[in-house]
Amino acid sequence: MSGFLKFLAGVVVGGAAVALLTPTTGDDLRARIKDTLRRKGLIADEKLDDVVEMIAAELEEK
Repeated sequence: MSGFLKFLAGVVVGGAAVALLTPTTGDDLRARIKDTLRRKGLIADEKLDDVVEMIAAELEEK
């Protein structure tokens, strides 16, 4: 695995850990995810809602 992929995996795992350990409602979590993705420029606005819903659903299942 390349260094960038390891870094990206670490970011995802770290973000999931923070999201799971921080007491927050589902709506607040979705808003925080959207804000972070917009600030980082990782995802265009038109696809953002779908990605946030997918991430939040995964986090709520656990």
